[in-house]
Formats: sequence, structure tokens, C-alpha cells
Amino acid sequence: MLQVKEIDLFYGASQALRSVNLTAERGKITCVLGRNGVGKTSLMAAVVGQHPVANGNIFWEDREITALPTHERAARGIAFVPQGREIFPLLTVEENLRTGFASLSASLRHIPDDIFELFPMLNDMLGRRGGDLSGGQQQQLAIARSLVTRPRLLVLDEPTEGIQPSIIKDIERVIRLLAERGDIAILLVEQYFEFARDLADAFAVMDRGEVVLSGAAQDMVEADVRRYLTV
Repeated sequence: MLQVKEIDLFYGASQALRSVNLTAERGKITCVLGRNGVGKTSLMAAVVGQHPVANGNIFWEDREITALPTHERAARGIAFVPQGREIFPLLTVEENLRTGFASLSASLRHIPDDIFELFPMLNDMLGRRGGDLSGGQQQQLAIARSLVTRPRLLVLDEPTEGIQPSIIKDIERVIRLLAERGDIAILLVEQYFEFARDLADAFAVMDRGEVVLSGAAQDMVEADVRRYLTV
């Protein structure tokens, strides 16, 4: 389980997170929702170690990781699919996938076959440069690259942003399949309410750097959540 306890995060004098609590369990999908600029990406940066927290604690698999650098969190099974995908445009699809080897021991430095079962189109594009793929294909590549690391916690920051509806359905299918395996905790940031609602086992809604609503998906009141999503 991931446990985020009372964390504060600052950018200079500006406070981005205020006493945030969050959990994510293996075999379940936790969705973080909210408008732009409310702290969702800052929360993901804190979880994966891209930005230090000023106060509070982060635990993963019963060990505190609050002070661990990003590469050590990756070695402990935490993978990140950032907003905007951030694939390497001049590298081929295969080379992009192989960048996921960095956190792995030598014996695991191969691309698992199930990557191509989840994303069959990637197998046909291994020699194509990442920058030549469509936005939706790049998003699938970004998710596949994270899965190469054999994560036990998968953090996805707005995977549907700018993606065509057909690819959104493919991404939804993959996230659901990963959760059903039972060995990965999934933490998902979304603005697209229907996508989050259909996938979530648990949810947290953020506003102005705080979690203002949270709970099990079956307890979600749509009108209350949408109030924090509309501009």
C-alpha cells in the first residue's frame, strides 16, 4: 500500500499541497480529480520523488520513502507516466521501451511479452521513431515504457489528455486489466470525470492544494465531485 500522510509541498514561497492524505492499494485504482492548478501533479511529483515535501511522510510497502530520490523509488517498484507523455522523440519505439531498463537488474533487462499483448500496435512499430507516432500511440508507448520496469505502483498523470476517443478506450482497458491482476496499485490523475468514475475503486478530489472529498467509489456523489471539476 501507498500511504501519503499530511504532506505539505512548496515551490519557493508558494504552497502547492496542504496536509494531503492519500492511499493506494494493490489491485485497486485510486483516482485523483480536480481542476487545473489545484495540486494534482504536485502530489504525483511528491509520490515519485520529483519534488521534496516540506512536512509529512510517504510510505510504500510499509517502508518510509519520504527522503528517497526518484531512482531509488523506481528501484522499489514505483513507475510514473507523466502528463504530456515525455517519450524520447528521436529514439525508436524499441529504444524508448529499453529506457525502462535503467532501474532493473541485469536479469530483468528485456521487454516482457505481455507488453505487446496489452499494446499490440507497438510490436508493429518497434523501428519507428517515437516522435512519428500519434499522440494516442505515444501515450500507449509511455505506459508500456513504465510497465517494462515491472512496477508495483503505477502512477499516471492525466493519461487521456489530448487523446482520441478510440485510444482512450484502449487505455481504459489496459488500466482495468492491470488492476485485475492484483499485483499493482494504480494511482491515476484525471479531469475527465466519466473515465475516472468508470475505473475508480477509490477517489480523492483536490481543490487549492487540499483533498476536499475522498472515499470509496461506490460512495461517490457525482454532483459533489463535479462541483470541483467545473470552471
